[in-house]
Amino acid sequence: MSINTNNDLNENTVRVCSPSNNDKSFSLTTIDDGSPNSDQLLEVADEQNILVNGCGQLFEIDGSEHENGRDETTVIDGYGGESQGKGYPPPVVGMEFDTYDDAYNYYNSYAKEIGFAIRVKSSWTRRNSKEKRGAVLCCNCEGFKTLKEANSHRKETRTGCLAMIRLRSVESNRWRVDEVKLEHNHSFDPERAQNSKSHKRTDGGSKRKLEPTLDVEVRTIKLYRMPVGDASGYGSPNSNEGGTSTNLNFSRHLKLRKGDTELVSNYFCKCQLINPNFFYVMDLNDDGQLRNIFWIDSRSRAAYSYFGDVVAFDSTCLSNNYEIPLVSFVGVNHHGQSILLGCGLLADETFETYNWFFRAWLTCMSGRPPQTVVTNQCNKAMQSAIAEVFPRAHHRICLSQVMQSILGCLVQFQEYEAIQMALSRVIYETKTIDDFERAWDELTQHFGIRNHEKLQSLYGEREHWAPAYTKDTFFAGISDQEKGESVVPFFKGHVHQQTSLKEFFEIYELVMEQKRKTEAIDDFKSRDSSPSLRTRYYYELQLSKLYTNAMFRKVQEEIVMMSSCFGITESQTNGSTATYMVKERQGEELVQDAGHVEVTYDKTGAEVRCSCCCFNFKGYLCRHALSILDYNGVEEIPCQYVLPRWRKDFKRLYVPHLSSDNVDITNPVQCFDHLYKRAMQVVEEGMISQAHYMVSWQAFKESLNKIRLVSDKIE
Repeated sequence: MSINTNNDLNENTVRVCSPSNNDKSFSLTTIDDGSPNSDQLLEVADEQNILVNGCGQLFEIDGSEHENGRDETTVIDGYGGESQGKGYPPPVVGMEFDTYDDAYNYYNSYAKEIGFAIRVKSSWTRRNSKEKRGAVLCCNCEGFKTLKEANSHRKETRTGCLAMIRLRSVESNRWRVDEVKLEHNHSFDPERAQNSKSHKRTDGGSKRKLEPTLDVEVRTIKLYRMPVGDASGYGSPNSNEGGTSTNLNFSRHLKLRKGDTELVSNYFCKCQLINPNFFYVMDLNDDGQLRNIFWIDSRSRAAYSYFGDVVAFDSTCLSNNYEIPLVSFVGVNHHGQSILLGCGLLADETFETYNWFFRAWLTCMSGRPPQTVVTNQCNKAMQSAIAEVFPRAHHRICLSQVMQSILGCLVQFQEYEAIQMALSRVIYETKTIDDFERAWDELTQHFGIRNHEKLQSLYGEREHWAPAYTKDTFFAGISDQEKGESVVPFFKGHVHQQTSLKEFFEIYELVMEQKRKTEAIDDFKSRDSSPSLRTRYYYELQLSKLYTNAMFRKVQEEIVMMSSCFGITESQTNGSTATYMVKERQGEELVQDAGHVEVTYDKTGAEVRCSCCCFNFKGYLCRHALSILDYNGVEEIPCQYVLPRWRKDFKRLYVPHLSSDNVDITNPVQCFDHLYKRAMQVVEEGMISQAHYMVSWQAFKESLNKIRLVSDKIE
């Protein structure tokens, strides 16, 4: 494939280091992130089947010519898809297609590769029109035969399979995937699927046209080749590492010590050699100097598929002017521990920089954005970039940081202590938006601070931090709005103001290893221990068998506190839904102002909702909700309130997802990639217990012996 090497000097570039197929040397590729408003798609030059940053795959290439003359591709799955355009990535929510037929053909082609057939389960049209506006495509093993069909002589093929995608027509007559279920409850039969009605109508010649175009959540950055400026590949001959630039717009760069550029390059190359799915990109300015860096290892990429619902973006080092401008994405695992989901070094805090970093990160996460992004500061540039790259995610600002900012700008007032107490009541104790607005207005008027500029600015961002606005947002315990606890930085206690880049990379390895060991030990303890019970409620016994020890202790505390709830009264009823008022005591005294908590319970769906919103914040039910379930004779916590992310029996394999077994065995890159991922699955499962280890080790030995027998026959 021809590569366009003409470079616009006004465009910003990124370097990507990629191992070659033929040897262990590295070639350099650049990324052009264009203008902030342009559609940005990650594209890869396939000149020598380059494996981008050890991602474990080759990005697919669309052979069509675009206006700029470059060959382009859209990355659907950053680590799960097959390479060379031969595989169809699994469907994800947010995929868009030009027409309904494109959507149908894509899902049909994906199903054909996996080994199942599809059919249209249902569809619906616009009122007073035959124009289709929605449809559900499902596995043809969905449902069961009717009584009449069951009496026929035809073989039963339906198994009640739930695999499906839901499509709907959106603006500009495009079609979007709204819901996806990938799990099948049956084995695949590719031969039978090949002969199904859905696959017979597939036109193989139009395969390349079936790939979906993605919306802004999946758009990333463009990639093409360019010549390199100097031997090291990180700067032009005139670059001045650590120096200043007269062109702030195009030449801003990382302030690095002498030798740091080489240090970064060597470290990343080492990581790629021992971690094939390690990924990094480097953003360069027009002078060839390092501007921004992003990197992530394979374990973090895989962990995101389990714990990617809520992520915190930590920019403490950058905003506090540490020597290393470190930023990171942090999640929460099943033990409530912080896990790293990607790191970066940024030159500044502009919209363009954040936009580049977020898009690079999203590319590695298969274009699947988180539900909630929590940040530790009110930064307009960051906020705009989040809205641009993650348009459907809830952006929330850590409440404790907002409180510190508010109190910091009011400390000079004579009535500071009174303001502090009144402010805490307004923020933490108001339950509705109207109550918060009214109380805030009264407070600012009473103390004469209504026109305070900083306070007004923070108030303008209230939808991102005030509990009255954010109470319906799931935080997974990453930030406790009730107590005002902040997001704990992943490297807290390890990275300080004067920590150098060299020291950081040494610390980085130690911290990551320590975190892995801690998680492995806690996994073992949770599987092999039975927590002691403190009450007679069955809820406690139920969750002691399901949740990890750390999460069970948190829920157990709520179950124990059920004894403080009393005086349950039904305030109103509407059909199957009832609203209760629950009083709560602390010791022998009633809790002031918190004595009446409102809980709504729907008997039909066993749905319970408390005004304290504990489940929304932390992912488990509070004592008030549990008391209402008990009051209504519900013996077990309904399944929708037992989240898989906290379970100890939920299998988590920290290896990239495999979307298909359809491998081109003539392509050594695909063969290596596929075998490596499969082997890593055996390794992960083999670490569950000693028995698992022995079975895995025996399987490896038997496999190796069989492979050697094949080699002997060939010779």
